[in-house]
Amino acid sequence: MAQTKTVLLCGVGGQGTILAADLLARVALAAGRDVKVSEIHGMAQRGGAVTTVVRVGEEVHSMVSDLGCADIVMAFETTEALRNLPQLAEGGALIVNDETIKPLPVLTGRSSMPRDAKKRLQAAGGRFIGASRIARQAGNAKCANVALLGALSATLDIPEEIWTDVIAGRVPAKTVEANLGAFSAGRAAMERGE
Repeated sequence: MAQTKTVLLCGVGGQGTILAADLLARVALAAGRDVKVSEIHGMAQRGGAVTTVVRVGEEVHSMVSDLGCADIVMAFETTEALRNLPQLAEGGALIVNDETIKPLPVLTGRSSMPRDAKKRLQAAGGRFIGASRIARQAGNAKCANVALLGALSATLDIPEEIWTDVIAGRVPAKTVEANLGAFSAGRAAMERGE
């Protein structure tokens, strides 16, 4: 990974976006890379948008990512993927959890969901990963963020054992097995092109 890679993680509060960014940063550090992280929490505790930029490389000078500069956008749900699509660089990778969460304005009838979100994301080259399903199958629905990291890991040149060591050392002990299962299944899904 000679050049700096910019990864934008986006989701809503409660999906584990910040933990996923922390894990990615720790993995990069464990691999001997320089890392810069920038978080925007918004109203995360109330289900609002959460966006984190993680920049990884040999020497990273800034955590800032302008429009069209993210090499990878990893979205925890489709609406946030669509909202952050302008951040994606030309030829960048778009990894999306195949799940849609209706925000409060939609639930109260004051707003409506974006039309054809999935089709628009597929047209932009989005790779859909059933991270929520993978997490449930691994034994813990809260591991969808780690399933997405598994998918992300298949696109970065950091050895898999570094990822699994960092995950095992960072998540609560009672969830290690489920998280590692979700990670492996997410990585396999990405490698198979699911």
